[in-house]
Amino acid sequence: MTTATTTLSSKGQVVIPKEIRDELHWDAGTQIALVSSASGVTLRAVPKKTGRKLADLIGLLKHEGAPLSIEELCTPVDYSEDGEAAGGRGP
Repeated sequence: MTTATTTLSSKGQVVIPKEIRDELHWDAGTQIALVSSASGVTLRAVPKKTGRKLADLIGLLKHEGAPLSIEELCTPVDYSEDGEAAGGRGP
């Protein structure tokens, strides 16, 4: 972890030194959240949104064969020592 010192400008701007930006992979356009506390300010990169919605994930996992009942879906799977599923439907 790198430590660096910078100066607050008359406009309230702070330049994050290049070695810190490089270490954190913060490029131009990276959104940064500032969190204040009694001891100062913490900077954190805002996670990039993937643009995916829950509806985009419907049908992502495919199941071959007959539909499973809710009871079958909720049944715990016991694995034997050799990694094979014991009882019920195996993978």
